Amino acid sequence: MPRLLNCHTKGLIEAGCDEAGRGCLAGPVTAAAVILPPNFRHKLLNDSKKMTEAHREELRSIIEEKALAWAVASVTHEEIDKINILNASFLAMHRAVEQLKIVPQALLIDGNRFNAYPNIAHHCIIKGDGKFKSIAAASVLAKTHRDEYMAKLAEEFPQYGWKKNKGYPTMDHRAAIEKYGTTPYHRQSFRLLARQVKLEF
Repeated sequence: MPRLLNCHTKGLIEAGCDEAGRGCLAGPVTAAAVILPPNFRHKLLNDSKKMTEAHREELRSIIEEKALAWAVASVTHEEIDKINILNASFLAMHRAVEQLKIVPQALLIDGNRFNAYPNIAHHCIIKGDGKFKSIAAASVLAKTHRDEYMAKLAEEFPQYGWKKNKGYPTMDHRAAIEKYGTTPYHRQSFRLLARQVKLEF
């Protein structure tokens, strides 16, 4: 496993930012912003996609306890349909940064694009969740908080398998859409079926 870096620019208060749910067919896109102590270390910390669900849940509580500041925010499926998923991802990150109890001096963004946040410099880092601790921590919080929300929605609509697929475009999820139609939580601006057909509401 590559060693994650503590910071991008020494001496600055940096918040790592990442999102979860960008490629999903249903539910919100959720982002987290995390400011870690300079000496934060944990052997499990990595890109959340490379971790087991149990390890993510274990790290979530540790990050929330040890972080100097953290926040999680979402953009709803309705908002995604209005402003598109890329802008929604940026908006979710902005909402998370707004809620931080400490104002960061720089933002480390997972990815290659970002809409600048007022008065705070940012650095876009491709695959940043595998390079910087704060981004990796943000990826864990975004993923676990969104997964928790989708599991709650799954109780209302169990036939779509959201407890397991979390709204991602799995074969089972798309088969359920074809069989049962859409729910109020599906993103209507997304191609919901492999071969798009007229959907019933």
